[in-house]
Amino acid sequence: MSRNARINTLLLLAVAALAVLPLVLGLGDHKEQPFSGADGEAETAITELEPDYEPWFSPLYEPPSGEIESALFALQAAIGAGVLAYYFGLRRGRRQGEERAAARVGGPSDGSAGETTGAAADDGDTPAAKLP
Repeated sequence: MSRNARINTLLLLAVAALAVLPLVLGLGDHKEQPFSGADGEAETAITELEPDYEPWFSPLYEPPSGEIESALFALQAAIGAGVLAYYFGLRRGRRQGEERAAARVGGPSDGSAGETTGAAADDGDTPAAKLP
C-alpha cells in the first residue's frame, strides 16, 4: 500500500469515527432533539437569558418543514463541495500538464519548460543574441 493510500485510509477512518462516535457514545441523549444544530441552540440560550428579546429581522425565506430545510442545507453543501473539487481538480490538472510539457521538452518542471539555454538557442533573432 502506498503512502498516499495509507493517508487516505486514515482520513476516511477519522471521518467515519467523527460521524459514528457521537451516536455510539450517546452524546445528546438527554436532549429532546440531540443534534438540532447551532441556530436552534443559540435561540434557546438567548430566550433563556433574555425572555423579552425580539429579533432585529426575520429570515427572507422560511421553509415549510424541517426536511426541506435539511435538503436545502445539503444542496448548499453539495454545491460548495463541487466548487472546491472543481478548483482543486483544475489546479492539479494544470500542474500535471506543465509537468508533461516539461518532460516532453526535457527541461525543468518549475514552469520554465519553454526556455532553452546555450548556443543552440542563439540564432541571431533573439534579443539575447544582440547583446554585446
